[in-house]
Amino acid sequence: MNRRKFAKFLGLTAGSVLLPAFVVNAKTYLTLEQARQLLWEDKSMTQISLELSPEQMQAIRTASDVRVRNPNMKVWKVDGGGWFIVDQIIGKHENIDMAFAYHADGTVKGLEIMTYRETYGFEVDNPKWRMQFHGKNHSQHLKLDHQIKNISGATLSCRHITDGINRLNHTWKLVLQHLA
Repeated sequence: MNRRKFAKFLGLTAGSVLLPAFVVNAKTYLTLEQARQLLWEDKSMTQISLELSPEQMQAIRTASDVRVRNPNMKVWKVDGGGWFIVDQIIGKHENIDMAFAYHADGTVKGLEIMTYRETYGFEVDNPKWRMQFHGKNHSQHLKLDHQIKNISGATLSCRHITDGINRLNHTWKLVLQHLA
């Protein structure tokens, strides 16, 4: 092996050892069934096949100032009134799988983080922080650092969860309440 090839080999080998490894950090807090149980206990639900039309997606975007990334929604109607929704919200770089419960009148009953894939910002799973959303609805455009307190170190996750709640509040107003 000549000197140039050896130097190139040595440089590539050393570089691969010295570069930090990319760590994927995903934490699953709840399964779908566990989230349903936490938010709605033993109430029976009926899954509804819901694909938003382009017009509905645009109306939700206009009302909430948040883009609808996926027209296919995972939605269940709760017997006796109410809704259970499973959705993905972008954190900083990765998706956060979340479950949401809405009362029959469109107010937030609760939300749970099912899977969190970011390497930091997991503080958004704090029940006290999530309680800020309870009772909110489409009539209140929620803003971080106004109605919703921020968590230092988790700002983007806080902002995107707040945006996701705004989007789902308007989804209830423009689509779900008419399915009742």
